[in-house]
Amino acid sequence: MDTTHRELLRANGLVAGYGGQDVCGPLDLVVEPGQSLGIVGFNAAGKSTLLRTLVGYQEPVAGESVILGSFTDDSSFIYRKAVSVVFDEDAFFPSLSVEEHLQLIAGGHGMSQPQAAVEKELVFFDLEAARTAYPRRLSSGQRRRLLLAAALLRPSNLLVLDEPEQRLDPVMRAALAARLREVANTGTALLVVTHDPDFLASFADSVLLVSDGQISHVGVGEGAAAIARG
Repeated sequence: MDTTHRELLRANGLVAGYGGQDVCGPLDLVVEPGQSLGIVGFNAAGKSTLLRTLVGYQEPVAGESVILGSFTDDSSFIYRKAVSVVFDEDAFFPSLSVEEHLQLIAGGHGMSQPQAAVEKELVFFDLEAARTAYPRRLSSGQRRRLLLAAALLRPSNLLVLDEPEQRLDPVMRAALAARLREVANTGTALLVVTHDPDFLASFADSVLLVSDGQISHVGVGEGAAAIARG
C-alpha cells in the first residue's frame, strides 16, 4: 500500500454544517498513515456530519479538508483508490449475491489473489452460509457485515467508518475492533465514529469530541468517558 503521502488528510478551519448553518467546528486536523482517530459525542452532536465533511462527501460551511495533498471531494480515481468508506447507508447491487459483491470489489481493485481475499472476509464476518444470498434476503446485521467486509477487503490508505459497531453482536464487535487495530498497524489511517466506549478504547489512539458545536482533541479515556456519560 502506498503511504508516501505523510499527510493523508488535512483540515484547516473546517466548519461542518448544512445550508450554510454551522453544526460543529472549526477544526484543524492532520491525519497521517497508521493514525487511528475516533470521533465521539452525544446524539445529533454532528459527528456524522463532521465525518462526511472531512472526507469530501459534503461541502464545508467554512474552511477546507484536503485528501492526499490535493483532493477536496470524492470524484477522483486516485481518491477512490486511496479512501475506503462505510456510512450508515446500504449500497448494494440487487442482482449480485454476497460473494459476487466481494468478488467485484476484489477484482476491481486488482488484488493478486482475489478469491482468497473474498474467502477471508466471508469467514471473518460469518457470511459463508450467506454467500449465495441476495442483499434483500439478508438480515440487518448481515447487511452491515457485508458493507464492512467490502470496505476491509480492498486496500486503502484511509479507512472511514460511521458507527461500524451498529447491528453487530458483542463477539463481532470485539473482533472488528481488534481487526481495525491490525489495519492501523499496517499503515492505514482510521477515521471512525462510534458510540461504544469499549470499542473506542480497543482501536483508537486519539479522539475528537464533538459537543455543543465545538470539536476538541481529547485522549481515548476522556473520549470513552464522554460516550458513557451520553
